[in-house]
Amino acid sequence: MENKYFNNTDSLFTITNNYPETIDIFVSKGFPQMGDKEQREKFGKIVTYEQAIKLKKMDLNTFTELLLSTIKTKRETVDVTYKEKNDMTDKKIKIQGLLPCPIRIPLLEKFESYLLKQDKSVVDNIGYELKAASMGLGWLKNDVINNDNPDNLSDIFISAGFDLFFEKDLMGKFKEKKVFKDMSGINNYNKDFENEYISLKDPKGDYSMLGVVPAVFLVNTELLNGRKAPESWEEILKDEFHNSISLPVSDFDLFNSILIHIYKKFGEDGIKKLSENLLSNLHPSQMVKSHVKPEPPTITIMPYFFTKTVRENSPMKFIWPKDGAIISPIFMLTKKDKENDIGDLAKYLASEEIGEVFAIKGLFPSVNPNVENIIPEGGKFMWVGWDYIYDNDIGTLIKKCEKIFFDKKEVK
Repeated sequence: MENKYFNNTDSLFTITNNYPETIDIFVSKGFPQMGDKEQREKFGKIVTYEQAIKLKKMDLNTFTELLLSTIKTKRETVDVTYKEKNDMTDKKIKIQGLLPCPIRIPLLEKFESYLLKQDKSVVDNIGYELKAASMGLGWLKNDVINNDNPDNLSDIFISAGFDLFFEKDLMGKFKEKKVFKDMSGINNYNKDFENEYISLKDPKGDYSMLGVVPAVFLVNTELLNGRKAPESWEEILKDEFHNSISLPVSDFDLFNSILIHIYKKFGEDGIKKLSENLLSNLHPSQMVKSHVKPEPPTITIMPYFFTKTVRENSPMKFIWPKDGAIISPIFMLTKKDKENDIGDLAKYLASEEIGEVFAIKGLFPSVNPNVENIIPEGGKFMWVGWDYIYDNDIGTLIKKCEKIFFDKKEVK
């Protein structure tokens, strides 16, 4: 990917000062100093980008690709999202959603190419707004909350996580009215998601899935100090890893999915143990305190994609949990009464071509059966299950888990 934004010899301060959208990336990838203005100036001005990445023993090219994807999402207003965004109010077909940053631009490029092959009269009636996942769900939630009338709802929604799609005040209220129908055209999901361990396809035929964001472990072997590297979620909860773990707390979709799965498997005690094992000074509420000296975590729980940043011969060891990588599903909702208008679009978004963008560009395994997902041999996924989803109020359950987690965590 061409880099016209910064040089490897630029200081961290220069990059984050010119492109503030990169601050969260640096913080989440092991540079908590960059989250505080004073430390960002002191530390960031004396360390070059190249030095910092080498210090963390990460792959420079992969990390740069991640930064560039974030910057392009924020800065380049000529991409298809903005070309089609001008006015969605008069469009016959409306598409909204959030896409994970690593795949947003390549996916939109594929989608634009697809539209160029369609009849112009059809394309002129399509409006879409597919933003970066880093922007959060706030804007989508407001649209959904304000749209109690299904007729005002966008025809296709795409996003990861649970709360938007199962919260009774959000998409849940439309699901109860049988507004949605799976139009993916996929009868049998990829073998990675339909086997003896997992069945990912919605048995009620309301929700479609495009892929998943798996949560895996990255272990700093130099900080284990005689402890055995954890190989499962049960081992992550052991007392010996007290104040040793970094969690993607700011990545609400994945964080909430982790909480739900831990709660189902280990109950309230599991949530409390996870909270206790969170490294105190990597808690978001503490990152902003300039007097706190950053400490590296022994274990980082992160999306599988970010393991690409680990350099060969690094002390950082990637571990796919033997009891399965917890997944945050990437859903697609399509309105049943618009099937004649959106059926082909839905099938394309669930196609092998788009599935390969998910699987290759983002390491987000695709449900398309013709895609070869890039996962370790024998790697399993942990899925909470549709029975559990339909038997519980997921929105309320997320709030309960968050309360247990944050009430238990002592923030100094």
